[in-house]
Amino acid sequence: MSETQQRARGALEVYLSEISRFPLLSLDDEQRLARRHRDLGDTRAAHALVTANLRFVVKVAHEYRAYGLRLTDLIQEGNIGLMRAVQKFDPDKGIRLISYAVWWIRAYIQNFLLRSWSIVKVGTTQAQRKLFFSLGRTRRALCADEGAGSMGPEDFRRIARRLRVKPSEVEEMEQRMDGRDLSLDAPVGEDGGTAHLDFLPGREPSADLELGDAEEKQQLRLAIFQALDKLDERERFIILKRVMSDRPMTLKELGEHFGFSRERARQLEIRAKQKLRSSLGAAAAEVDWPVDGQLVEVEGAGA
Repeated sequence: MSETQQRARGALEVYLSEISRFPLLSLDDEQRLARRHRDLGDTRAAHALVTANLRFVVKVAHEYRAYGLRLTDLIQEGNIGLMRAVQKFDPDKGIRLISYAVWWIRAYIQNFLLRSWSIVKVGTTQAQRKLFFSLGRTRRALCADEGAGSMGPEDFRRIARRLRVKPSEVEEMEQRMDGRDLSLDAPVGEDGGTAHLDFLPGREPSADLELGDAEEKQQLRLAIFQALDKLDERERFIILKRVMSDRPMTLKELGEHFGFSRERARQLEIRAKQKLRSSLGAAAAEVDWPVDGQLVEVEGAGA
């Protein structure tokens, strides 16, 4: 047992010792205190009702220890349920407080289990909540009665019939309960030297990939400038102003610059692009020619 676990166990023992000092209430005392709280808003009466029943919360919380959460957390949630029950309790109904409060205690503990089980919500429908708290018990009963081993389709159907739900819902809840959340900071192995986070690939590209991309872009820039040298002056102007410029000229502006129509400017642009692609050869496949004229793949090629 770790030091943390020892401290938690010690704190629990102290708490159990403290609450055992509060005496149980007789029916008459309970009725008297409940009426004082209901009719007069007496907080001291409510406090006496709560403290006298704290030991019952511990008993209920023990029923949920199999879910793997700390008993102290379960007790704390159950205590909140008990206090809520005291606020709602009607002594004129003719029942003991704990008989009424146990439903509130269970409800608060169960809601805490559902919230804490996974960051993904579990048991959002009434059928799923029923499955979450009944599946383990029903599965153990099935194993004891019928000697079932690992869960299979027939087992899902048997459990579904007992709980009056769909077999698909049983199978889904079985998978969700088996797949508990795992902290990425949790250690791998007993030495604790590495965590699960250490084995996740980084989002940033590796140095090799970055260097390779930089070299490819540099080679592509060089190929484009060499191809531009093979164009005549007018074609080079069109490529630079229409394709490689951050603010490309419109076809109308291009036509006005050379003194011909917009359609003629479009035809010359198409011809210039075809000649450039032909000169680039294999590198042309890496060049993107957007409709708006900006060359995206090769940054700074037209600067």
